[in-house]
Amino acid sequence: MALLGPLLAVEAAAEASGSGTEPGDIEQAVWLRLLERLRRHGPPDDPPLWLRRAVRAEARRVRRTARRETPLTCEPADAGRHDPERLALLAAHRRALRDAVRRLPGRCPGLLTALLSPHDPTYREIAGELGISQGSLGPERSRCLGCLRRLLAAEVAAD
Repeated sequence: MALLGPLLAVEAAAEASGSGTEPGDIEQAVWLRLLERLRRHGPPDDPPLWLRRAVRAEARRVRRTARRETPLTCEPADAGRHDPERLALLAAHRRALRDAVRRLPGRCPGLLTALLSPHDPTYREIAGELGISQGSLGPERSRCLGCLRRLLAAEVAAD
């Protein structure tokens, strides 16, 4: 076994460069394979040959796995969905937004509350609820969002 160590290191280093893995990972996998083989079938007839074949097989396995895996270029859609810190921050942001909306002048609190509703009402429904024409919703929304921006910018500057 001690004589196989240097051979394994050299073979693993040679195969690792082509497989995109660390030589140590290949060495560890081959040592594990050897231990499993010793337990089931005893020592190989030609240990150096067995070792070379095992290293190559492990390198092939790593390459196959790498081809099948797709790297993440961004966070998965559900990553952090149940993260307590993220949920607490989102809740705090929503509370701050709702508080700011309530402090807006005129019809803005009602309009923005309707627009932020989880029921996602249509402009027709919002106009009916607020008693204003559907055509005036766009300009009114724009004015209210401007007021909200100024209010939040002043609060951020004050902090």
